[in-house]
Amino acid sequence: MLQSAAVERSYDRTWEEIESMLEQAEFKMREWKAWYETCKDEGDKKGMKEAARNHKALQGVVKTLKWTLGENGVSDPLD
Repeated sequence: MLQSAAVERSYDRTWEEIESMLEQAEFKMREWKAWYETCKDEGDKKGMKEAARNHKALQGVVKTLKWTLGENGVSDPLD
């Protein structure tokens, strides 16, 4: 695996900021799910594809944020 240049991190996020980000991500994930259903009803395959892709990406974000917060049942965000 190639090593990239060192990334500078501040590590100054609060738990409240992380929890807020989780809420926002869950909200957006629900919006994309609803958009997928709308597109499905309208036969909009391109819209369905976009909605599914964004929904899936946000599932990863949500799982990672839950892991960061130490939520029970979330052992590894890469699984």
